[in-house]
Amino acid sequence: MFNKILIANRGEIACRVIKTARKMGIGTVAIFSDADKNALHVSMADEAVHIGPPPANQSYIVIDKVMDAIRQSGAQAVHPGYGFLSENSKFAQALEAEGVAFVGPPVGAIESMGDKITSKKIAQEAGVSTVPGYMGLIEDADEAVKISNEIGYPVMIKASAGGGGKGMRIAWTDEEAREGFQSSKNEAANSFGDDRIFIEKFVTQPRHIEIQVLCDSHGNGIYLGERECSIQRRNQKVVEEAPSPFLDPETRKAMGEQAVALAQAVNYASAGTVEFIMDGNKNFYFLEMNTRLQVEHPVTELITGVDLVEQMIRVAAGEKLTITQDDVTLTGWAIENRLYAEDPYRGFLPSIGRLSRYRPPQETAAGPMQVNGKWQGDAPEGEAAVRNDTGVYEGGEISMYYDPMIAKLCTWAPTREQAIEAMRVALDSFEVEGIGHNLPFLSAVMDHPKFISGDMTTAFIAEEYPDGFEGVELPELDLRRIAASCAAMHRVEEIRRTRVSGRMDNHERKVGKRWVVSLEGLEFPVQVNADKEGATVKFEDDTTIRVSSDWTPGDQLAMLDVDGSPLVLKVGKISGGFRIRNRGADMKVRVRRPRQAELAKLMPEKLPPDTSKMLLCPMPGLVVKIDVEVGQEVQEGQALCTIEAMKMENILRAEKKGTVAKINAGPGDSLAVDEVIIEFE
Repeated sequence: MFNKILIANRGEIACRVIKTARKMGIGTVAIFSDADKNALHVSMADEAVHIGPPPANQSYIVIDKVMDAIRQSGAQAVHPGYGFLSENSKFAQALEAEGVAFVGPPVGAIESMGDKITSKKIAQEAGVSTVPGYMGLIEDADEAVKISNEIGYPVMIKASAGGGGKGMRIAWTDEEAREGFQSSKNEAANSFGDDRIFIEKFVTQPRHIEIQVLCDSHGNGIYLGERECSIQRRNQKVVEEAPSPFLDPETRKAMGEQAVALAQAVNYASAGTVEFIMDGNKNFYFLEMNTRLQVEHPVTELITGVDLVEQMIRVAAGEKLTITQDDVTLTGWAIENRLYAEDPYRGFLPSIGRLSRYRPPQETAAGPMQVNGKWQGDAPEGEAAVRNDTGVYEGGEISMYYDPMIAKLCTWAPTREQAIEAMRVALDSFEVEGIGHNLPFLSAVMDHPKFISGDMTTAFIAEEYPDGFEGVELPELDLRRIAASCAAMHRVEEIRRTRVSGRMDNHERKVGKRWVVSLEGLEFPVQVNADKEGATVKFEDDTTIRVSSDWTPGDQLAMLDVDGSPLVLKVGKISGGFRIRNRGADMKVRVRRPRQAELAKLMPEKLPPDTSKMLLCPMPGLVVKIDVEVGQEVQEGQALCTIEAMKMENILRAEKKGTVAKINAGPGDSLAVDEVIIEFE
């Protein structure tokens, strides 16, 4: 076994590998760019080596720099994580020439399956059903348009060396094919150093199902069930679960055996994932093989008890698998939500900045146990587990140079319903401040009827949120629970205030019992009757809600018991009440005395400034190009400019017809959020 492993990656996956290596008694070496000198993975590793400037193409994906770090540290093996160099055959060859083990598949397998064009050809030759497409290299946008017309719209434009949603576009028209080809080519070059593009038919209403395989160099191969990855945005997975609510045992077995056969056809040895798309009749088609560890691997680990990183390391060290297919048991249900530094209220555009507050929910252990490669024991009945894979910390910064993922929040429970409920509570308990993030959106998905029923496709987000995410409107029953809770919390706050001021000995009488709670356009006159165990909140219709909690003023998280059910609220202080966030809703809750509530109705409403004649930068980023000029008339939907942030190109379009009056930025300019790019007449 190895004594020292270098992790050729950063962020949460580097931290994840370090945890397993530490468990195995293996020393670890981190690499870091200028932007990551204070990163969590650097402090967690036993050693760290600096490799260059912030851009990945000047540091993390420069093979010579990584090789220098390996020589400096004396590492015997390298784990590439995912992205960056994880599927780069030249990197694997360089390691082989240096006599350093690659914690991944052989070079031949990477070359044949890691390249999406080559892998499709091999799958076709092996008789595997594949999606129609053009596998040859495409020289320019004109050829891309021609091929797209031959295949038939809609088409998927993809980077051959792509992954993680980078270098991927869906085109429904010639114009979109032309734009998508160039954007995909640029992203592919910047992210992977390989700008080859191919095009395939985009299958509408598909489900994205992937099979986890594990093979050794002794001819052994198994599959560890499937993962449902249908909830995606911009072809990047957002929510994953294992197993899939759509599969039956027979289909699972067929997909698993096909995945293993495909892996063994190229002498695969390591953990890998074979991805399929599936229609409503459970017909499945080979999509691609990822010759690396997947971002969503934790859900497979949670239902099987198998540490995939440990197995990868053991296979790289030449060991045989100690797990057979008969040993693989899928126990319970696991769900993963990817927490991104993306603002859902701004079209999910990237957000960067400092994490002024970062408090994940407490991690708990439950579910299957794996010892020496064997699954053992039964899952504790009714218990749930919370796991949070992360690479950030409170006070750290989210950089514009890398992927915007902050953490992967996972829950496990004996049933899917229990796993979803555990995730709801975990999301409500997750505190993130200082940047835009998608926690509200994830909470909304967990409560969405289609997700709850398991009836979703890869078009879920586009279909259910066609105009973007604008928050959640909670039903009145939930608003009543929140109103009662806020009334009880406000009473606690008022009692503290009177005690501090020393205005009166009888604090309870001074505070009073009658209040009016206003939220989301509703008003609830209530009476708060308190005792040592909590408070009973009585509404005008004589219904009551019992609230108990140990919340104290200043706490930003309130864990309450409301009529015997848990309620978790994120609490912020505002004038006359609270800012409350719960289940994807973000609201201002005012708690006033009856007379104050009457007077508040007479106050004029403050209107936001008019920005309808301006194009504002929706996220911090770099101007790639400006597509219009002063005096030009633009039409609704016309491309105005392109902004690059976190390795993704974002085309900003006109919301309505207008004439350009002034352009305030040009290519190469770095812009902040809401900076004015273009003004219109």
